[in-house]
This record gives sequence, C-alpha cells and structure tokens, in this order.
Amino acid sequence: MEFRYLGKTGLRVSELCLGAMTFGRETSEQDSFKILDRFVAEGGNFVDTADVYTGGVSEEIVGKWLQGQKRDDVVLATKVRFPMGEGPNDIGLSRKHILSGVKESLRRLGTDYIDLYQVHAWDPRTPLEETLSTLNDLVREGLVRYIGASNFKGWQLQKAIDLSRRKGWEAFVCLQPQYNLLCRATEWELLDVCINEGLGVIPWSPLRGGWLSGKYTKDMVTPPENTRVALAEKEGWGESWSNYNNESTWHVLETLYAVAKEAEKTPAQAAINWLLNQPGVTAPIIGARTMEQLEANLGAAGWSLTMEQLDRLNRASDLYVTYPYNQDAINQRTRGRE
Repeated sequence: MEFRYLGKTGLRVSELCLGAMTFGRETSEQDSFKILDRFVAEGGNFVDTADVYTGGVSEEIVGKWLQGQKRDDVVLATKVRFPMGEGPNDIGLSRKHILSGVKESLRRLGTDYIDLYQVHAWDPRTPLEETLSTLNDLVREGLVRYIGASNFKGWQLQKAIDLSRRKGWEAFVCLQPQYNLLCRATEWELLDVCINEGLGVIPWSPLRGGWLSGKYTKDMVTPPENTRVALAEKEGWGESWSNYNNESTWHVLETLYAVAKEAEKTPAQAAINWLLNQPGVTAPIIGARTMEQLEANLGAAGWSLTMEQLDRLNRASDLYVTYPYNQDAINQRTRGRE
C-alpha cells in the first residue's frame, strides 16, 4: 500500500483508511482485532473511528488493540459532536463538550494523544470561534496532533479555514465527506475548497452502504436480506432501497460492473479505485464487517483503472449540474475566446 501526505502536512497516511464504525456493532471485538491486524500487515497505518460509534465501544476496541502496537506507527483519527449522554451539554461543539469528549476518547483509546481529531458535523448553535479556539488549545497542549472536519458544507469549511487563518489558530488539515460514484455533488464546492486550500480528503462510504459492492442488479424487487441496504430501508437511512432504486443508479452500476469485469476486479475494488484516482482524494475510508469484506476492499489498491475506464465511470455517474455550478463547464468551453 502506498503512502500519501495528508493535505499540506508532513503526515504520511496509507492510501486506504480503515473505518471502525462496525466494531462492537456488527463485528465482535475478536474479529475487529483480526481485521486491524490484517490491515496493518498489508501496509495500512490509518484508522478512523468516532466517540459516537456504538456508544464508545468502537474506540474501546481500537484502544485495546492499540496496546499491542507501536503507537507512533498508527495514525489514529476520531471525532466529536454527537450525543454521548442525556445531559444538555453532552452534544455539540461547545468548549465544554469538546474538552469532555477528548478526555473520554483518550481514556477509551488508551493513548496520550490523538493524531487527527475531527468535528463530526457543523454545530449551528455554537460560535465557530469557541469551537476553533478550543481545538487550537488541544493542539497546543499536545493532546491532538492535527484537526479536521466532517460533513461540512462548502461555505462552512471555507469560513472555518478563513477564521483560523485570521486568528493564527491551528487550521483543519482535512475533510471527511461522503464521496462515491453515487454521490458526486461533493465535487461542486467541497473538493474545490480542499484543493485550493490544501486540505486532504478522506471520503466515507466509498461503496455507498453496499450499493457499489456488486450485490445489486436491476432485476431485483427488494434488497437481499441481512444487507446494509435492507437495514437502511427499515431504519430510514440515506442508502435505503427506496432512495436508490432508480434508472440513474442502475446505469452507474451497469457501467461499474462492465469496467470491473474488463479490469478483472470486483465492482467494489473498481469503485474504490475510481475514488483513489479523483483529484484531491487522499485516502478513502473502507469499512468491513468481516475479514472477507476487508480482503476484497484491500484489493482496490496497488493498481489503477485506465483513463478510458475512469472516463466511462465519470460520464455514467455525472450529475446534471445547474447554475451556478455549471459555470465551470461554460468557462471551459469558452476558454481562449476571451
């Protein structure tokens, strides 16, 4: 597995990041240890979790595994924002909740520092100055090495970057957005901000909850049982069958399956490899409920789709772009005539 610099920092991370959201939920502690061991054996050094995953159990499992590792060999990322209790201050990005959150994450992870501490989403109720100044203090105290954001809109990310620059505070070094062949609106503003400002991009859900894994075909009436999409339909999650059972999805999947067959790879490997080849992307976050899923996802690295195959996937998954986002295409067509 190759290593890439995380944004403008000198921190090198593996081109695939292992997401630990399933740990303690679908995946037992013992199997989680095996998945982590296998990931590291293949050259991975980047592990992402969050305090809210399984109510802190994911962090605890990663922490127990970490005790058997050389700490500096692992780039450990976690997040703060969502509720971890019933109290009025057990949620958000206030100074109180961030300081409580980092203390508890350090305890569960069994470590003295967190490599990448990310705000899990925007908090409209807390002044941005309060959030960013607190994160700056955590870096200055040595509890956190770098800070990042997840699930921000373009204007929110740019506002945070500008404020940190103006105040001389530590700035976000990366963004963790949803980005995949079925979610390309990420390109409209977020990737532009990241590329222009030098932030790394570590996309979550590169397989869109399993839609890009190869399990689904147009002739299906309902999703297979015991799949994430079937569960999403019951729980009302974004990757539900109702949201994606449409002609646009099936066109993307048909193209993906054809490209994967040509490349002699699985659809999941081709989908993740497409993401690895997108401008600005540092390391897609791969999740795995089982060792078999991990092995399949690891096969996305170490090779590359051809330019022609990438172009076919780009065209098949391209979204209809309306104003003002279509201005880039207009500028491209008129370049040289002004």
